[in-house]
Amino acid sequence: MDEKSGEYKVADMGLVEKGLEAIYIAQRKMPVTCSIIRDRFEREKPLQGIKIAGCLHITKETANLALTLQAGGAEVLLCGSNPLSTQDDVSAALVSHGVKVFAWHGNTQEEFYWCIRECLKHEPNILIDDGADLIVTAHKEFPELITSGKLLACQEETTTGVKRFKAMEKAGALKVPLFPVNDARCKNEFDNELGTGQGVISAIQGMHILMAGKTMVIAGYGHCSSGMALRARGLGAQVLVTEVDPIQALKAVFAGFRVVPMDEAVKEADVILTATGCKDVVAEKHFDSLKDGVILGNLGHFDVEIATRKLYDRASEVKPIRKDVEEITLPGGKKVYLLAQGRLANLVLTEGHPSEVMDMSFALQSLVSEFIVKKKNFRPGIIDVPEEIDSKVGALKLKSMGIIIDALTEEQFKYIHGYEEGT
Repeated sequence: MDEKSGEYKVADMGLVEKGLEAIYIAQRKMPVTCSIIRDRFEREKPLQGIKIAGCLHITKETANLALTLQAGGAEVLLCGSNPLSTQDDVSAALVSHGVKVFAWHGNTQEEFYWCIRECLKHEPNILIDDGADLIVTAHKEFPELITSGKLLACQEETTTGVKRFKAMEKAGALKVPLFPVNDARCKNEFDNELGTGQGVISAIQGMHILMAGKTMVIAGYGHCSSGMALRARGLGAQVLVTEVDPIQALKAVFAGFRVVPMDEAVKEADVILTATGCKDVVAEKHFDSLKDGVILGNLGHFDVEIATRKLYDRASEVKPIRKDVEEITLPGGKKVYLLAQGRLANLVLTEGHPSEVMDMSFALQSLVSEFIVKKKNFRPGIIDVPEEIDSKVGALKLKSMGIIIDALTEEQFKYIHGYEEGT
């Protein structure tokens, strides 16, 4: 472990060159974040004097967000938002760029929160979270940061975190202005649906199986899991969907998927993938119904969607069979293959979402950070990402792809924003 007190703690600074190569590869695929916005930030320095702390998956894409914020004049601090998603080479490379990183692959729960506290000790002005752990810890352990006025506003990157903050707001416990970047169209309709959807490849990476002909169960049919269902079908799998929301279930039915209760689905499944934001989706009661050889993977934020602890407790043997895949033998000899200890399989087994979709998510984070600094005074509570920022990111992405779209005429604009004209 390489460490400089108060400055960084990462696995191995000897990985810098490898990390720089990875960051460069992602940079070439993220023109909005890394060229258009970063070039302007470099000239204008809109974040000068601002400290930004992020609790994020430390990947090559996140590295490019950090470097764009840094180009804007910000001092950037990072900790990992999941114990297994940090890419150690990227962490080392970021430290070489002057980013304060407190993260390494495989940290314990105690170490995980130590890293969060190290970031908060620097009294950041903006918090960017992925799962809510950073901001919730600030509320619990650093109340003076919230009441001092130094913390301007916060951002949340993922569905699970937004759900936690909505619960906090409803309970009157959310004391900071919070922008749910996850809910912006340029995020959830691309990052969530396309990025997580492509995460079904993780199941193939983990077990090197032929998806064609397999019965795959997708738990949930929100933005993330609907993308997974579509990609699994495209690979030739027979896809079953489970849901608790009647509207989402109807959408799955009308998209041509078979919708069944999980109690029934587990009996047929060759692969089960979850992305619901809920706990015990694959519960202890399902273990006896699982087929021998079934693959279990979770692509939701926390490791509670599959009851992994109870699965380990029930096991007569747990044997690692390849990197981040465990063969769990249950009493009676049935074998279950668990991906990534029930954590984010697409980030642990592979490299997470493709750079092209993260370009839009991190462009949003960059521009919302700029917006926060310019406006400064926000009320505590959840604040929608301004529509103009969302649309701007979409327009910049199209521009980077060389795509031109139509523009409304003045008359058309008045028509769709007015009410005078009718039958």
